[in-house]
Amino acid sequence: MSLNLLFVCTGNTCRSPMAEAILRNKNLQNISVKSAGIYAVDGQNASQQTMIVLEENDIEHSHTSKLLTQEDIHWATMILTMTEGHKSSIVESFPVAIDKTCTLKEFVNGKDGNIDVSDPFGGSVEMYRTTFLELSDLIEKAIKKLK
Repeated sequence: MSLNLLFVCTGNTCRSPMAEAILRNKNLQNISVKSAGIYAVDGQNASQQTMIVLEENDIEHSHTSKLLTQEDIHWATMILTMTEGHKSSIVESFPVAIDKTCTLKEFVNGKDGNIDVSDPFGGSVEMYRTTFLELSDLIEKAIKKLK
């Protein structure tokens, strides 16, 4: 079974490209991964802090931001968002996506507790490191769940 996994955040410069890079770096068979943002401006680089943290973890990733489109929704087998707000926006704009969209934390942990991944946007490299560790842990758990 092949899986097309789409990570979605706000601007597609911090969390979703970081999640995409982490998962892509695992080189898993039968999983394709992309990322997009619900309010992204096409063609922006990932934030400098995102690139620093990925580099510190020996993860190479070439990224340009991308606005979420109907084509992305159709491509994705599963859409994992960074927040409940992102999930709501997707379902509102693309009702067809309701059955394949959930937050990353919801997919891993169920609906208990805080289901939003912390947003480091505009913060220090240290904040991005914290988000990277959070995403790495969630993605490891998601991979186990997908297998």
